[in-house]
Amino acid sequence: MLDLYSAVVKPVVTEKSSAAYGMRREYAFRVHPKATKQQIKEAIERLFSVRVVKVRTLQQRAKRKTLGRTQGVRASWKKAYVTLHAEDSIDVFEG
Repeated sequence: MLDLYSAVVKPVVTEKSSAAYGMRREYAFRVHPKATKQQIKEAIERLFSVRVVKVRTLQQRAKRKTLGRTQGVRASWKKAYVTLHAEDSIDVFEG
């Protein structure tokens, strides 16, 4: 069982995640690869004192990157889109 602080790694703030917030009021988080939707929901609710309506998860595949003659691979990771109740918001993303 993952604890509260290891289930959610960090928020993902990109243009795409900002657009998702603007259109559907969804927040994006980088989460532990073995975290379940229920664990993610409980962690977000307890960390930010909000009510979670829906959690969608996806696996970001590893990407091959080249820098000069050196090739490497970025690690794969898990992302979660969290939809909150209409009255709730997370202040870390706004402002």
